[in-house]
Order: sequence, then structure tokens, then C-alpha cells
Amino acid sequence: MRLDNKTTRERAEKRVEELKGYYRHILIFVVVNGILLLLKTGVLTALLPEAFPKESYYYDWINTNVLLWVLILLFHTLFVFRNKISFFKKWEERQIQKYMDEDREKVDKYK
Repeated sequence: MRLDNKTTRERAEKRVEELKGYYRHILIFVVVNGILLLLKTGVLTALLPEAFPKESYYYDWINTNVLLWVLILLFHTLFVFRNKISFFKKWEERQIQKYMDEDREKVDKYK
């Protein structure tokens, strides 16, 4: 199967956009969660307005936020690098073969 230049370029552009989105996601993760962790440890409490709560227990939710975001980032990583991880290729091939076999059995059943 030969791809023309337009199709190849479109696929490459799509891949670059996926990678840009992934790296943007990592950057936002580091910046936002870095600030939240600095806030939780008390490093940034001097910069907060007086009415803002400064007790450390108030920021306990930050740990859960970081954990959930790490899980989301893990799934994003698996999606972006799906072609690089052989497990997914092998799984894909097994699924294709499985459905082909099922279709063949149905056809043979009615012969």
C-alpha cells in the first residue's frame, strides 16, 4: 500500500499535534502541581492574602489532585505512544485475528 504525499503529510501533522498536546499537558501538570505543592508545604503562604486559610490541613486535597492527574497523564502517555508500545500492536493483531476467525466461522456455518 503506497501513500501519497498529501496523506503522509496529514498523518505527520496529526502526529505532531498529538505530541504538542502531550508536552503541553506535561508542562501544565508540572507548573500547576508545583505551585500547589509549594502552597501545601507553606512556601507560598507569605504571598497569600490574610483572609486566605493558611493551615496545612486545608490543602490535603492536593495529594489526591496530584494522584488523579498522574493517572490521567499516564493514560495520555499510553495513547500518544500507542504505536511505540508493542503490547498494543500485539493486542490489536490478536483482536483482528479473533474477529476474522469469528466471521469465517459464521460463513462456514451457513455453507
